Amino acid sequence: MTSTVSPYAGILPDHGRFPYRAITQRPFWRWPGGAGLAVYLAVNHEHFAFGEGLGAMLGPASPQPDVLNYSWREYGNRVGAWRCLALLDELKLPAAALINTALYDHCPELVAACVARGDELVGHGHTNAERQGVWDEAQERHLLAGCRARMLEHSGQAAQGWLSPWISESRLTPDLLVETGYTYTLNWCHDDQPVPMRTRSGQVLWSVPYPQELNDIPMIVARQMDAKDFAQMIIDQFDEMLEQSKRQALVLGIALHPYIVGQPYRLRHLRRALQHIAAARERAHEGTGVWITTPGAICAEAQRLIGANGAAP
Repeated sequence: MTSTVSPYAGILPDHGRFPYRAITQRPFWRWPGGAGLAVYLAVNHEHFAFGEGLGAMLGPASPQPDVLNYSWREYGNRVGAWRCLALLDELKLPAAALINTALYDHCPELVAACVARGDELVGHGHTNAERQGVWDEAQERHLLAGCRARMLEHSGQAAQGWLSPWISESRLTPDLLVETGYTYTLNWCHDDQPVPMRTRSGQVLWSVPYPQELNDIPMIVARQMDAKDFAQMIIDQFDEMLEQSKRQALVLGIALHPYIVGQPYRLRHLRRALQHIAAARERAHEGTGVWITTPGAICAEAQRLIGANGAAP
C-alpha cells in the first residue's frame, strides 16, 4: 500500500532566535510624545574595491576592471551623498548613516559630514564588495569588532547597530554581534515592530525593522522602478502605516543609497516624498503622531517599553 503521508511532513528547521507572534496579538503602547509611527531614514554610504568583488550594477557586468559599474557607484560618494545630506539639512531630518569603514581611507570627509549633522553611525561592514556570511567565526568576529573600534576611534561613536553588507549572515552573526558590543541588527525584515532575539550568551539582540521593499536597490535597480514611482511608494507606505499606527506602534524605515537616489532626477522625486513626511510633524493627530528618529533611538525606546527585563520571549 502506498503511504498517504507526505515525505515532507514534520517540523521544519528553525533559527531559534524568536517565536512566532502575530502582529494582532501584541500589547498596545506608544512611541515618545504619543506617536504611533516611528520613521527613520537609513542612508547607506558604501565603498567598493576597484577591479574585484561584489557591487550593484547599472548595466551588464564586464570583465574586471568593470569601470562602468564601479564609477556609477562611486558617484554616490563624490556627488550623490552630498546632495542627499543637503536635502536632509533643508528638511531638518535626522538620519542613520550606514557606513563601510573603508570610507575612512577613501573619503573621511563624508563620514565627518554625517557626524557633524548628528547622524547615528551604524556599522555596515568594511566594504560592500564582500559578504561576511561565508567567513569563519574568527574572521567574522574580527570584522564586527574592528568596524566598531574604527568608528569609535575616528568618529567618537561606538556603533550600537549593524547592517551586514548584502544582508549576509552566518549562523552565528546574532551571537557575535552582542558579543562584540552591538545592541541591534537591521538584517531582518520580518516585522513592523522591534523584536528581541535570543543569542547564545543570553544577551538580547534587538531586531529593528529594515525595509527590503522600501529600498531603492531592490525597487529601482532590481525591479527597474521609475524614481517617481519609488517616491510615491514611500508616500503610500507612510500614509498607510500612519493609519495602521492608530491601533499599535509601528516602525517605518526607508533605505537609500546615494549613488541611486542622489542622481538629480531621482533626488527631485525623493524630495517630494520626504517633504510629505516632514510635513506630517506639523499636522500630527492625537494617537497617530509621527516620531522621526534613528534606529538606535527606536531600539532604546523598545528596550524601555517592551523589554525592560532584558530577556527575549
